[in-house]
Amino acid sequence: MISQTSDEFLTNRAWHRAVIGGKEMILRRTSALEFLELFGGYMREKTIDVYAKQPGEYENIYYHVVDSFDGIDYLCIGNVLCTSISQTVNDMLNDFDSIDEQSLIEGLSSYYFKHDKSFEGLVINPENIERFNSIKDWAIEYYDEG
Repeated sequence: MISQTSDEFLTNRAWHRAVIGGKEMILRRTSALEFLELFGGYMREKTIDVYAKQPGEYENIYYHVVDSFDGIDYLCIGNVLCTSISQTVNDMLNDFDSIDEQSLIEGLSSYYFKHDKSFEGLVINPENIERFNSIKDWAIEYYDEG
C-alpha cells in the first residue's frame, strides 16, 4: 500500500505532516531537509525517509528501523519529529555513496546563506569532517553568482 504523495499537497512540509505527523517516526535525510525547508524537494515526490522503531505499512516510506531514538538528535515541529540539521547532515555524510547528493548540497547551501554565509552552528562529527570539507565549496557556490 502507498501513502498519500506530495501531489496531493501544496508543500512537501504539509505532505510530511499529513503522513507522519503524530506517529512515532522521525524524518531523516532528504525528507528532513525538505521539512526543515532547506531543500525544496522534487515534483511528484512519492517517498519519505524515516527512523522508526518498527517497519510500517507503506511501500513508499523507507523505514530505517532502530531499537531506540536515543542517540538521534531530533526536534519536534508541531506534531512531526524531524532530525536536526546537524544529525541530518551527519547521517547523509555517513552514507554519502547512497544519498541524494543534490538535496545535501542544496540543503547545505541554504543553511550557509541563511546563517550569514557561515556553517557556524552546524556540528560535523569527526569521522565526517573530511567528506564535509570536500563538498562544502560546492554548497557555497550553489547559489552564489559572484
